[in-house]
Amino acid sequence: MTVPAQPPATPDLLYSQDEEDLRSAVRALLADRADAPTVIAATEADTPYDPRLWEALATGIGAAGLLVPEKLGGQGASHREAAVVLEELGRSVAPAPYLTSSVVATETLLALAGDGGPAAALLVELASGARTAVLAVPFATPPTGVAAALATLDGTVRGIADAAAADVLLVPTAEGLYAVEATAPGAAVEPLVPLDLTRPLATLTLSGATGTLLAVPEASATAVRRGLLAGAGLLASEQLGIAEWCLTETVRYTRERHQFNRPVGSFQALKHRMAQLWLEVVSARAAARNAADALATGSPDAPLAVAVAQAYCSGVAVHAAEECVQLHGGIGMTWEHPAHLYLKRAKADSTAYGSAGSHREAVAELVELPAP
Repeated sequence: MTVPAQPPATPDLLYSQDEEDLRSAVRALLADRADAPTVIAATEADTPYDPRLWEALATGIGAAGLLVPEKLGGQGASHREAAVVLEELGRSVAPAPYLTSSVVATETLLALAGDGGPAAALLVELASGARTAVLAVPFATPPTGVAAALATLDGTVRGIADAAAADVLLVPTAEGLYAVEATAPGAAVEPLVPLDLTRPLATLTLSGATGTLLAVPEASATAVRRGLLAGAGLLASEQLGIAEWCLTETVRYTRERHQFNRPVGSFQALKHRMAQLWLEVVSARAAARNAADALATGSPDAPLAVAVAQAYCSGVAVHAAEECVQLHGGIGMTWEHPAHLYLKRAKADSTAYGSAGSHREAVAELVELPAP
């Protein structure tokens, strides 16, 4: 007897009570340690990252180890919880190496930690928040574009996000994946001037550097692809947070700003623009949550869910930030108002881990269209 195929499980796009509790804790921390004046001041400093904020987020709340199993000192949670953290980081555009270290680097190492060894040992340190790591590939690298930029631990990789603040660099080469200490002889990290000052970029130059081999080439490519897929999928949640803040702040401002003795938000043209933006944000939330749930459950459709989320959410974040700047009028054009931080983060995120165009191409390849 033929057993009928089971229908695919319906994705759970709602937030659990635990996720809401985590959101409240992270939002309260960021409101206290990363409000708008603090973030603006950080972008004008030589060191945008606040070590006390990172310690409170990574260790106090335990966010650094959300994706790490409990046996390795982590929280044993999932991508859904990590997505909530990134939503809140997007809402505050707080400078923190969470996406690059606690998601991309951690997920890459998780693919290699099954048999213990140096990858597992490094995961323990990342989960505790004591150290941070970054995957040494250009920030624009899509999950489908994995290729070793270097033949050996010799050469230059440009545009690495958060490299200047990392303790360990995970360097994919033709020989495999290496863990290189940021302070190792022969390793030089030179900061760049990025569009988004809340997420610094840097150039890594290796010249006769030594590192610990974590994986041979085939396993390295698989691990890097897994890390970039998680990064792209959860970046959609950060973009959702950006868009939500921009919409909420714009609605609040247009209610308070008066012109011709009326709130400007009461003008029909502005109502239509904000209503359209609300529809886009709601759709972005569905796409981002679907990607996070697919990654959390190990769904075979995770690559498609991630590609759809990135193809849509990146544009929504940019549109929301542009509307925020414009509908704030003159004040939205000033450095004192944080709107420019959200626009820069949204624009920078729109090319991170692949552009919307590259993800649309991935959707076309992954979806089996019926024959005409």
